[in-house]
Amino acid sequence: MEITETFLAYGHGNVRATHKTTLEITKERNLTKKGDCIVAVSANKALADLNCEFKENLCKENAKLTILIEAGAFAETIRAKGSPRLVMSHPTDMVIRKSRYISDRTLAIDADKAAHDLSRKLIEKMKNSKQAVKITLTIRV
Repeated sequence: MEITETFLAYGHGNVRATHKTTLEITKERNLTKKGDCIVAVSANKALADLNCEFKENLCKENAKLTILIEAGAFAETIRAKGSPRLVMSHPTDMVIRKSRYISDRTLAIDADKAAHDLSRKLIEKMKNSKQAVKITLTIRV
């Protein structure tokens, strides 16, 4: 079974994407250079906005999540896992982690990529605040 959520966010001039263990998408409009894990801002969804069926399935023990990030002609796929411990209640943020750490901001754990691992061509695109970024989350259980 597959369940998909798709939403839009935007690039920002301060996107650095240098964090080695996490990747974040936020509804916040502003981004300082300290936010080195943030790859997109002004998202139209955060964890609290995901539909109930999506959340329920991501909380299953064997849930696998694919995150597709598209900006212009560039795209990147990240593979991660869900967990029964996920809370997914944060009103503005979504964090994908290489580790197994879980907070209310965590979308997925055991990811195969963090912000640092994304294509630099994609990141260059995402440094433009007018660049729309399409994010597609697909769960397989």
